[in-house]
Amino acid sequence: MASAPDPLNRPSADALLQSARSEHQGRLKIFLGAAPGVGKTYEMLLSGRKRRDEGADVVIGVVETHGRVETEALVDGLELIPRRSVAYRGRALPEMDIDAILARRPQLVLVDELAHTNAEGSRHTKRYQDVEELLAQGIDVYSTLNIQHLESLNDVVAQITHVRVRETLPDRIVDRADEVELIDLTPKDLIQRLKEGKVYLGDAADRALQHYFAEGNLTALRELALRRTAQRVDDQMLNYMQAHAIAGPWAAGERLLVCINEHPASFGLVRYAKRAADRLQARWAAIHVETTRYHHLSEKERDRVDEALRLAERLGGDAVTLPGSAIAGDLIGYARANNITQIIIGKSYRSRWFEFLHGSVARDLVRQSGNIGIHVVAGQPVKEDAVAGDTAAAGTPFSVTPYVGSAITVGLALLASLGIDHFIDLPNISMMFLAAVLFSAVQYGLLPSLFASILSTLAYNYFFLDPIHTFTVADPSNVIALFFFLMVAILTSNLTAKVRAEARASRQRAASTAALYNFSRKVAAIGEMDDLLWAVAHQIALMLRVHVILLLPEETGEITVRIGYPPDDELNAADLAAARWAWDHGKPAGRGAETLPGARRLFLPLATERGKIGVMGLDREEPGPMFTPDQKRLLDALCDQAAVAIERISLMQDIDKARVVSETEQLRTALLTSISHDFRTPLASIIGSVSSLRSLWQKFPDATREELLRTAQEEAERLNRFIGNILDMTRLEAGALAPVAQPTDIAEVADTALNQAKPILAQHRIRTDIPEDLPLLTLDATLTGQILVNLLDNAAKYAPPGSEITLDIKRQAQSIDVVVRDEGPGIPAGDLKRIFDRFFRVSGVDRRRAGTGLGLAICRGFAEAMGGSITAGNRTDRSGAIFTLSLPLSLQVQS
Repeated sequence: MASAPDPLNRPSADALLQSARSEHQGRLKIFLGAAPGVGKTYEMLLSGRKRRDEGADVVIGVVETHGRVETEALVDGLELIPRRSVAYRGRALPEMDIDAILARRPQLVLVDELAHTNAEGSRHTKRYQDVEELLAQGIDVYSTLNIQHLESLNDVVAQITHVRVRETLPDRIVDRADEVELIDLTPKDLIQRLKEGKVYLGDAADRALQHYFAEGNLTALRELALRRTAQRVDDQMLNYMQAHAIAGPWAAGERLLVCINEHPASFGLVRYAKRAADRLQARWAAIHVETTRYHHLSEKERDRVDEALRLAERLGGDAVTLPGSAIAGDLIGYARANNITQIIIGKSYRSRWFEFLHGSVARDLVRQSGNIGIHVVAGQPVKEDAVAGDTAAAGTPFSVTPYVGSAITVGLALLASLGIDHFIDLPNISMMFLAAVLFSAVQYGLLPSLFASILSTLAYNYFFLDPIHTFTVADPSNVIALFFFLMVAILTSNLTAKVRAEARASRQRAASTAALYNFSRKVAAIGEMDDLLWAVAHQIALMLRVHVILLLPEETGEITVRIGYPPDDELNAADLAAARWAWDHGKPAGRGAETLPGARRLFLPLATERGKIGVMGLDREEPGPMFTPDQKRLLDALCDQAAVAIERISLMQDIDKARVVSETEQLRTALLTSISHDFRTPLASIIGSVSSLRSLWQKFPDATREELLRTAQEEAERLNRFIGNILDMTRLEAGALAPVAQPTDIAEVADTALNQAKPILAQHRIRTDIPEDLPLLTLDATLTGQILVNLLDNAAKYAPPGSEITLDIKRQAQSIDVVVRDEGPGIPAGDLKRIFDRFFRVSGVDRRRAGTGLGLAICRGFAEAMGGSITAGNRTDRSGAIFTLSLPLSLQVQS
């Protein structure tokens, strides 16, 4: 309800832009239901088959039949895009194959369960995001949705059914849909379908009847679905009217508009409009037409207008400020542009003389309203709340300077006229005085220009009309000329003063808008909380010339000072009490407020729709009121933007924490899986060998006993390597790894690693190429050897028995490279970036030798700790992987 009226009755630019965007995208139709089992999927398939019969290319992206025979029958005959399998926690989950659909490029794709959450590892988290990608490619989509999956209704549904729905989608998806078809079924019919086994089977149907599918729950959900669909249709109708420049109202649904001004009765009008809207179940808004007269109101009256608009927002309506000149005409224009059906306006408290001079808004509305209903209400004035912040209420003081300036201007015009008249016989000498009147209107405003008009008339009569130097007018025609001169001067001054006032108001609005825009740009580019708080405090302090202090909640629930500008984090007992009260109650407290006014600072709560964010403390050294109403309005806007920016940073931090928790959980799961699987295998071999030896020692020949002992030893050493890797990774992540650097012969380290890995490499051929003239490097020999052992162990896992594993050392221009090659299958291209991640193992490793997935991660950690690096790739001469440990020559021992 924010479209301004167009005096030329042109289509709305926003509506046309929305239509233009939709032309380049696919069309989305949602089959909306109140609960499972109403027939959404069935109706979607029927519509899809109808489109196919009309010649459209229709495919099924995903359809969940839930074993319903009637639904499965409709699937036959429609092309089904096979789902792709996503591995998740040891299971294969079928998900819609969006890539296959994009490659197939049908005209229409049927996608069931729009709010579905995709399995981890899918391109998009939610199915509706898959649908958005299809629509962006120009593919039409039919989809299904239950009302309980809408994000805005999630808490309402939970209160009704006592079941919290986890899978939700934003309301914008339904608002973006080109069509929403409600699939409706009465609660009794749906319960009967459930009893007949057409919704759920067996025990699931009995549980549903006892809990979710109670008749009261279904009735409430049905009402939600009907209302949400009606709201969507209402928005579509309004968009159509604006796109086609159709003057309203179309009274398909009620829309109320309440007009407010500076009178105290405006608060009662807003509450009356809220009650009327609730009775009619209608949308409503409060509007104030800001004319030039607004800037001549007292500060208290201006603040009253803003408080009434904020009251409308708190009560659930829209708040609209509309710049204009003719109040009635502007209201009717806005009403027609936004399909308003009823306008509520307060009874006039002005005198008949005022209405005679300035007209009556109520009478003009009734005269111009057409099909729009006009309600004139005697709103009752209410006791006004104190304005938070001790808002200044004094009006502009009277000054004699503009009148003196107007008199001087007229005097200068008189001197110029006398001079011109002495040398030239100019018949329209009165134009000089009109110029003086115009100058006074532009420079000083309406009243000084009216004063200049009277002075000009008298001067013109005294010096230029016969008999001169008297105020007597001898010629009757001069009387008429003098009268019209006065009228023209008054009208000219009035019009010029009005233009001046409008220009002044426009400049003020432009300045405020520019300040808010610059502030929003500044805070939007900040990513750290401390930087944001400093920018907010600094900007508000400069714009309003106050001292600013920001308090945010801690994990304990207490609020503490985070930043102040100028730097000041000391709060006395009164300030602390006021800050805490503002945080607890969400209302202003402290200086100038109704609560704890003895505090030095005024504390304002910072909040968004999601809840409280923090508290802002404001102080000014000068006594008296802290803010004018204009400054108070600017402060409110700045506080709103600051709260949103702080919430954005907080959400980013929460997301980062959630990501860390998720990664930690994944690592814990991977570690437990590794321990349960990879530790059990060597332990089973050790236990089996030892138990066999203990029970059958005498019966086994020496060769068998030796074989069992060797198996137990090898498996114990393997288990020891696993545990060592886990401990090494723990040291790396804890930052407790401190390499012991000393002069080291890398060739000697390589020989030691090969000897240590002999049992691992027993089934492979080993080839080495190690130069004899390698320089000594400042390294930790133990860590370097562990890297090589892990690389050789990794090669042995992948290379088939009998294949060759090579270890080469090469001197490069800037480094010494240790290269390990194998003749295995190589590393898949998609795994090259993840090969050094913790617990990551390429496909196929479990079919060879087990491991924790930590070996290569430890190699990278050790290499970086010593100042080197390690990379992975595939061989180009044949299949196989190649790992390169690069040690910079800067580590060379200086002789």
